[in-house]
Amino acid sequence: MPLTAKRPSRWSWRTLLPWGVGVLPLLCGLAVMRWQTEQELQANSRATAKEVARHIEDILDSLDAAAHRLLPKAGQPCDQVQLELRIELTRNAFVRSTNLFDHHRLYCTSLYGDFDEPVKASDYTSGQLWLMNGNSVTPGQALLAYRVNQPEHNDRGAITTVDGRHLLTALRLIGAGNLVKLHVGNHWMGSDGQVHDGDPPTAAIAAIQYASTRYPFHVHTGYSEGKRAALMRSRYPALLSLLLMLGVVAGAACRWQIRRASSSRNELDRALDADEFVPYFQPVVRKGDYRWAGVEVLMRWQHPREGLVRPDLFIPYAEHSGQIVAMTRSLMLHTAQALAPHAALLEDGFHIGVNITADHCRDLGLLDDCQTFLQHFPPGRVVLTLELTERKLIEPTPITLELFEKLHAMGVMIALDDFGTGQSSLNYLRQFNVDYLKIDQSFVAMIGGDALSLHILDTIIELSGKLALGIVAEGVETEVQRDYLARHGVDFQQGYLFARPMPANELLLALAARPGSSQLPQGSTPEIMRG
Repeated sequence: MPLTAKRPSRWSWRTLLPWGVGVLPLLCGLAVMRWQTEQELQANSRATAKEVARHIEDILDSLDAAAHRLLPKAGQPCDQVQLELRIELTRNAFVRSTNLFDHHRLYCTSLYGDFDEPVKASDYTSGQLWLMNGNSVTPGQALLAYRVNQPEHNDRGAITTVDGRHLLTALRLIGAGNLVKLHVGNHWMGSDGQVHDGDPPTAAIAAIQYASTRYPFHVHTGYSEGKRAALMRSRYPALLSLLLMLGVVAGAACRWQIRRASSSRNELDRALDADEFVPYFQPVVRKGDYRWAGVEVLMRWQHPREGLVRPDLFIPYAEHSGQIVAMTRSLMLHTAQALAPHAALLEDGFHIGVNITADHCRDLGLLDDCQTFLQHFPPGRVVLTLELTERKLIEPTPITLELFEKLHAMGVMIALDDFGTGQSSLNYLRQFNVDYLKIDQSFVAMIGGDALSLHILDTIIELSGKLALGIVAEGVETEVQRDYLARHGVDFQQGYLFARPMPANELLLALAARPGSSQLPQGSTPEIMRG
């Protein structure tokens, strides 16, 4: 139950922290999986580049072998060597055409025989490879030309070509799922089979550039942006589910721990350790002269952030949790420490009432608390009155009966608080030795109004007289109520008409300001208050 009237901020750290803790395992797991996936993609991309390069090197080895076999024929008449050119085509499945050039002129081809076309060494990367976007026979279809020249004649040699479809097979099959590109000089070809000018674009993920050590070409590999996420979804669905579950469990555990740490029980324990429960005093006046005959000690919570907390926000929970015993013990100690140094301001027999519940009656520890309280005052100066509340039923066990008997022997009086409203008030009269009845303020409020409530009030007053019990009326707020109770012989009255609950320093000032009082609390000035 809430202990303060204020609600926590909707977006306070207590609200956000469980979400953060819940998301943390998922984020950490995703980061690890992302890193592992990146490493895997890098390894796959590097392996693909090497494999594609090896396959293209094998193709170029075939072209190189054919070219070197034809190299001695360069410079010879075309009609004498054309058959040799065509024989090389049948020997090697990768070779599409064979050609001879002399004086930088292509003069003989396996397809046309005699031919005349200039050959520029500058078109070939390192004088060896030229990735072409087709030729006069197959325009727009990729070709890779391999050129060698005779050692003694730079302008004479052989040229062999491979169809781009063989290269495309390597790019598509070996590099399936990968963005593979063959880069030769200022030209490159991708899996679309088209030759493009310039440098190939860099892949978004796991970009690898592998250079052949035997021929002047590069293989570029990598993956598109969505590949990493797709691989993580396909590779780690169970792990993602586990991380999500761990996140939920971690968040729930964090929320439970925060709620536990900030629970009512823990907050009350913290406040008790910090001495935040302070006594407030409401005077009780006697009939006749209406002088203060005593006070009821009321517990207030001086919260460091919320200020003074109303008792109805924490007393019921403290009674429910059993913490009220320790809180009452602390309250009695603070009361004694506040009033005992100024005991001269109190008349002999000054009543000090403290509320107790069923939890106080389960063992004899209350005897020590009362004994400690009374030892602070001169003998006979104060009369301690324990007021039994009925929010929890007090069982007439042997320990309870022994407790009340020893309390009476000690001079402690017992009062029934809010008499007439609980279900066990009459049972308490029969089972326990009670000294006072406190009439609930709901009956006092009906004075001058509801006739039935007045009859009940009169009956309670009459009952107390027959049982020789003292009687205290609570909640007196008007003079009509005061005079009615006085006419009917009520011994003591308590309420806002006489004084509101006040802290110890105000009580001491009021006591010191009474006629006949000569002592003031140290460092205080008198303040006239009713009573």
